[in-house]
Amino acid sequence: MRPERQQQIWRSEAGSRLWLSGLIAAMHHAERPEIRRQPVAPEVIVALRAQLALTASFRVSSISALRH
Repeated sequence: MRPERQQQIWRSEAGSRLWLSGLIAAMHHAERPEIRRQPVAPEVIVALRAQLALTASFRVSSISALRH
């Protein structure tokens, strides 16, 4: 899904609930022992590190802007 489309979905309450439901489902899936034993793909680690490297103000401002 394109980022512009993701932002449009986030702007609605239903979209926020849908996103949160997806996050919860993914967390339940990831906590299963057989899933946790699997190695993580290197590209996933790279993407995660890039996301974590963003400053907190950038992450918060982009989310905050979607609410207004």
